[in-house]
Amino acid sequence: MRDFNSKLAEIKTEVEKSTPARERLAYLYDEGSFTELDAYVKSGDALSGVITAYGYVDGNPVYAFSQDVTVKNGAMTCAQAKKIKKVYDLAVKTGIPVVGIYDSFGADMNNPVCSLSAYGELLMWSNNLSGVVPQISVVAGTCAGTATMLAQSADFVVMSKDAEMFITPNTNIKNLAENSAKSGTACAVCENDKEAVEFAKNILLKFPQNNLSPVPMYEFDAPATAFGKDAENMIKAVADAETVVELNALYGKASYTALASVGGATVGFVATNKTEDKLTSADCSKIARFVRTCDAFAIPVVTIVDTEGFETNDEAEMQGAVKDMTKLAHAYAEATTIKLAVIAGKAYGPAYIALAGKGANADLTFALPEAVISPVNPLTAAEFMSHDELKGAENVDAKRNELADEFINNNASAVVCAAKGAVDAIVEAGEVRNAIVNAIEIMAGKRISKLPKKHGNMPL
Repeated sequence: MRDFNSKLAEIKTEVEKSTPARERLAYLYDEGSFTELDAYVKSGDALSGVITAYGYVDGNPVYAFSQDVTVKNGAMTCAQAKKIKKVYDLAVKTGIPVVGIYDSFGADMNNPVCSLSAYGELLMWSNNLSGVVPQISVVAGTCAGTATMLAQSADFVVMSKDAEMFITPNTNIKNLAENSAKSGTACAVCENDKEAVEFAKNILLKFPQNNLSPVPMYEFDAPATAFGKDAENMIKAVADAETVVELNALYGKASYTALASVGGATVGFVATNKTEDKLTSADCSKIARFVRTCDAFAIPVVTIVDTEGFETNDEAEMQGAVKDMTKLAHAYAEATTIKLAVIAGKAYGPAYIALAGKGANADLTFALPEAVISPVNPLTAAEFMSHDELKGAENVDAKRNELADEFINNNASAVVCAAKGAVDAIVEAGEVRNAIVNAIEIMAGKRISKLPKKHGNMPL
């Protein structure tokens, strides 16, 4: 008995020792407290290399795993895979979110075949959970090889500044975390692992527990920001004060995507005028992914439109601009969550259809008085429709602008478009928040029945 107690005390000391993996879980859970799962599981003579646990985040239950780089460099062993698989299994049974914290140099090379099979099984479990419960990956150290696919399978990836995420080592790429953000792989890069976990928590708290639960409700303060001209100010003028969390800030720079709350409930925001650039392939992918994520958990999407459209120069066409535009339109059309659009400036051509089109892509469309909704840029319309008048003008540019203004007044103004049913209402800038609040409330019971099918075939 004495030997048994001694051995137990020795194992317990080994299991409970302070490690970065354990500290990161403490950052995640309320008061740093959590219940560990399968704490004594070993891989050979060493521990499994991962800590799995459950606990509460702001009072809500959450499962998590945190790879322990101090054990075999965090290598994915069969024992580690079984522990993570159990977390996924429990999440399926209980409908509780999963946070994965990655810090590993890859597969266990002592048993590589087992490790590869384990990765395949974990990818299947993560895929099965996709759209059922929120999944967030925090890359706090190294995430290498096949593990990158597992981390990327989550709804969001958050990285610390010094973290690394790569399939194969590449010494030519510096600042791997920033590169991941610029490529859209990571939605945010934080100063350190603690801030990365805090950012992940902030995202998590804006999501329901699962796809059958309502969005969370919180007390709120009205915004103090006036409805301005840039994306951030527009969103902050509609959202509750101090609730806006921008995502993928370095990817798709013309667009702005953020989670926030309106009237205390979570809303996904999209704005298309972060810069004056047209929407690129990256913007289309960024917005489409964001809309699909919100839709999976019935989070309303509010789209603020002010763009001349999609980048369609020769280079963009060669890179598949039509496919990118169609992908974005498909994401909006397929989404059954509440979809509201506010045309705050320009809405030209396919951009109006994809982002604010009545029926399929927006349940309700509002427009500011100065909004312009046109099948083409009004300057192009003036050139095409009034070419003879331009030929004889003393000042061609001035005449073109005059004709464009005339085209807008007669064919593309907010008033004209409202009269033709292209928008539901014209609202002043100071009325946008109330319009959005009322629209979300009245559409809370939205129900849509779709044709039976496995899934749509979105162009990728």
